[in-house]
Amino acid sequence: MASAAHGKGKRWQARYDGPDGQERTALFRTKTEAEAEIVKQESAKQTGSWIDPKAGIVTVEKYALETWLPAQSLIGRSVYEYRGALERYLIPEWGQRQMRSIKPSEAGAWQQCLTTKYKLSGGYPNRVARYVRGVFRLAVTDRIIPVSPFDGIKAPTLVEAAVDPPDIAEVRLLLKHAYKPLWAAMFEVAAQTGLRSGELRGMRLEKVDFLRRVYRVEEQLVYEKGKGLYLDKLKTGAGRRVLPLHQRTVDVLAARVAAHPPPADGEWAGMLWLMPGGKPVGESTIDWALKNTCRKADVRKRHMHELRHHYASVLIAGGENPKVVSKRLGHKDVMTTMRTYAHLFAEAEEQTRSVLDAAWAEPGETGAKTESSETSGRIPEPRTRGGRLVQVNR
Repeated sequence: MASAAHGKGKRWQARYDGPDGQERTALFRTKTEAEAEIVKQESAKQTGSWIDPKAGIVTVEKYALETWLPAQSLIGRSVYEYRGALERYLIPEWGQRQMRSIKPSEAGAWQQCLTTKYKLSGGYPNRVARYVRGVFRLAVTDRIIPVSPFDGIKAPTLVEAAVDPPDIAEVRLLLKHAYKPLWAAMFEVAAQTGLRSGELRGMRLEKVDFLRRVYRVEEQLVYEKGKGLYLDKLKTGAGRRVLPLHQRTVDVLAARVAAHPPPADGEWAGMLWLMPGGKPVGESTIDWALKNTCRKADVRKRHMHELRHHYASVLIAGGENPKVVSKRLGHKDVMTTMRTYAHLFAEAEEQTRSVLDAAWAEPGETGAKTESSETSGRIPEPRTRGGRLVQVNR
């Protein structure tokens, strides 16, 4: 039909009903262009590829915060983390832009500015980019835009810094110099279980099976701004696991319960690690305690996550395969484990080669043993490897 502006400019108005039954209109210069638009839209409806031409006008900020973020099914503290990343790195750049206006060239340039402008490093550029790429991926699924501007744009490389965990000698030194029994017990349990800081600080008596020597990891202590400390479920299903306990770990927990019985009721019922006054241990508090202990022990500063790395290194040195290590640590997949500890697995493989070389070397060759236990008649002394006692058959 002829528009009210017939005779000048875009004189022809194309009208059609969208799949939702609502009428859409668009203005064109000629009748042929208007008819072509109707044919195009009707065809898209038939093939299921129809996208509302006006859907993409929603701003990046509005869609990211009001549509994408609620769709992620996040627990409270994660919402705060995700929202913070969007507000710091996405909204200042594109917040008031329309979703449909972002070009692939701009998407690539934005990823670059994460390191050049915002000086992000390590794995954080990949994490932030993953959030934002998810925003536009959902927009495609919602038929807000036909294609994501990140399609064909390679994500920032996921950089995993090589971990250098403390060895058993250093952990023993930390336990010796811990200035409170609470810290010594927590450090030891952390090193022998690989629990994350929140999982460790949120340990409860009812989750410990002293007879079977296992701990059910099902929750963690978290802090959320405006809400304070509280027990919350784990972020992933892989995090929920049944963790075998070393006898020494069981003894440490039993001694803690005997010396400081957990409260039977109240908000912190069953909590194993409580400060004087009955409050749980905060993340910054235990980090400060470990750093102070490192200073007293005259060793390099460590953080709690490095005790988790220590646990992983002990398992790897002891011959556990990557899948088992991944399960014990509560990683979502074995690739996460391999990215973090690949160099430790490589060291373990080299150790295996050295053992085999020494065992099979002919007399006189480099690495050959001059005397074996079979010829000497002596039983080889047991030696420690990776924190546990193993019998070495020479």
